[in-house]
Amino acid sequence: MNKKRLFTKSLVAVAITMASQQAMAAGFQLNAQSATGLGRAFAGDAVIADNASAMARNAAAMSLFDAPALSLGINAIDTDIEVKNATYISPLGIQDLDNESIGDVSYVPNIYYIHPINDQWTLGAGIYSNFGTKTEFSDNYPANEYGGLTDVKSINFALSASYRINEQWSVGGGLDIIYGEGKLQRSNALIESQIPGDGPLLDVDADGVGFGWNIGTVYELNENNRFGLSYRYSPELEVDGDMYYAGAVLAGGNPNISNQKLKIALPDMAEFSGYHRLNQQFAVHYSVQWIGWSSFENLETTGGYVLNEYDWQDGWHYAIGGTYYLNNDWTLRAGYMHDTSAQDKRTSISVPDSDRNWFSGGFTYHIDSKSNIDVGVTYLVGEDVDVREDSLGTVVTATTRANAWLYGIQYSRSF
Repeated sequence: MNKKRLFTKSLVAVAITMASQQAMAAGFQLNAQSATGLGRAFAGDAVIADNASAMARNAAAMSLFDAPALSLGINAIDTDIEVKNATYISPLGIQDLDNESIGDVSYVPNIYYIHPINDQWTLGAGIYSNFGTKTEFSDNYPANEYGGLTDVKSINFALSASYRINEQWSVGGGLDIIYGEGKLQRSNALIESQIPGDGPLLDVDADGVGFGWNIGTVYELNENNRFGLSYRYSPELEVDGDMYYAGAVLAGGNPNISNQKLKIALPDMAEFSGYHRLNQQFAVHYSVQWIGWSSFENLETTGGYVLNEYDWQDGWHYAIGGTYYLNNDWTLRAGYMHDTSAQDKRTSISVPDSDRNWFSGGFTYHIDSKSNIDVGVTYLVGEDVDVREDSLGTVVTATTRANAWLYGIQYSRSF
């Protein structure tokens, strides 16, 4: 084998590995479990319990309900993601790339039902999502070994129970059945021409199911002051389906690896919340949430192909909000959240990530004494991040920025 051929194979191997590096990323976490929470930047959501969606953040909060409750709604996430000032270096030379807009609109529905059994026990069930994102570069983008398509969705089917120990303390927990699906595509015609076979660098369309659990507690100092603490264990999903990985050729294998599974570890989460009603009209509330993104060590198949190594850090959310009980018909709310980037030394153009600030507002309209409509709106502001990705023979540098508008509407009823 001549030196040129050896160099090309080395270029192919590294490029394929790096092309897969954003199969999971910090941007995959969703805060979209309810329109109510969206309107206050999810400040206090592990303890406020103003409708059945409270079970998504803390199962123990179900003990605060004295009647059956139903909530159903939908949140829309409209992302404005720009990859700008990009330069692409390849064996063909240096190329300045046009700005690329890779955002999309995602819809996240949810439904919850809480049913008190007696003065101590309460049961609940819910369907919602904690993870999901989509970015898609145009088909002719020169650096699609780094861009391409990334589309990940998850659905959480939750079964929970809470137990009131006494007037101050309640505990709760539940089972999470998590269904995840993802589509990942990476391509580069120059690199692909050097590989036997007729596929792209990476083409994955897979899904799978995992099982997690959650526990929590609520402490009520009195009727106007309470605190909540919850912990959620997230499983490692093993997804399977149609998977083509060109890097397998370089290891002497078959690039069609559909007989293998892809292992994706989801992060654990912990949250502390407080709620304080200062008078008849005004309450303040807050939350601190930890997200264990450092659990991502690599993206690996059950056949031993390591698609990428990770160097992420745990993330944090800090949120504060206020609720104004205007009258019997209207409740107004607002909130602010700062959340930190999980990406540290490794950055990417395919799923840009940065520290973010949330500015939120919303309201509840009480249709009658037992039913209401919630509306929430958030403007999420990211930061400019300088990105450099390389795969030996190609390099892309760019500045990325991800902003978003989030909208939610929800109907709740007690029985």
